[in-house]
Amino acid sequence: MAKATKKQALGRGLSALLKDPQNDIKSAEDKNADKLVGHIVELELDAIEVNPFQPRTSFNEESLRELASSIRELGVIQPITVRKLDYNKYQLVSGERRFRASKLIGLETIPAYIRIANDQESLEMALVENIQRQDLDPIEISLSYQRLIDEINLTQEQLSERIGKNRSTIANYLRLLKLDPIVQTGMRDGFLSMGHGRALINIEDPQVQLEVYEKILANSLSVRETEKLVRNLQEGKPEAKTTASTPVVSRDVKKSIKEFSEKLGAKVDVKVSKKGNGKLIIPFTSEEDLNRIKKIIQGED
Repeated sequence: MAKATKKQALGRGLSALLKDPQNDIKSAEDKNADKLVGHIVELELDAIEVNPFQPRTSFNEESLRELASSIRELGVIQPITVRKLDYNKYQLVSGERRFRASKLIGLETIPAYIRIANDQESLEMALVENIQRQDLDPIEISLSYQRLIDEINLTQEQLSERIGKNRSTIANYLRLLKLDPIVQTGMRDGFLSMGHGRALINIEDPQVQLEVYEKILANSLSVRETEKLVRNLQEGKPEAKTTASTPVVSRDVKKSIKEFSEKLGAKVDVKVSKKGNGKLIIPFTSEEDLNRIKKIIQGED
């Protein structure tokens, strides 16, 4: 009980410190900065503004709703990080999804880790934190690398040391930004992988690059097939040899696919290689639909 009381007293002390205009802390050298900076404090959501340096520009609405539901049940488990701008005014450095989800369910405060940082430091923290995410598409990563290089004046070698990535990896991502904007959009939307993008970079003519992009989508070409297509184009080989032949799907496979589709209530597709192996593709329209299909596969329905 004494421990809980001490924690609450600390919270009241920090809250009073934040609300006192006489203690407006703007740098690490200011009086009482050590009592505030580096501590986790409950901040009012209305006192926090989003970070204009945030590299991520799109947030999946369904994913946000799922996070909001989790926060409603469990609270914000990991505090956001903010930097102090002015009296009772803060700016997000990281944690915008948690911030948005908290506002979505009407929370008034959120636990925040407070830092003192200038614009450059804030940009760097936001970019580096964003790069560490697991769900970024290749173009988002490439743009983050380019911004760190351009706006913080880092070399590729310095960036490599800063984020713990090989210089060759960084160079490969940066090269993706040379792709036609339409191709980049295709990568951001998940139609192409980074491997497809790296193959297309070798085509200098933008029009030819777009033509190959269309063929990749139309024929569902793999990375290896795309690389072969690009090589054949560069070597001037006939067009007929550049497109991969579509393997014939046997009658038995077609019958099995039909049975799968009827059983699962979804239009199941199949990709078959020339060697006869392949993969099933089972689409779903929502998380509920996915759970429904999962139960059928597990024999629960």
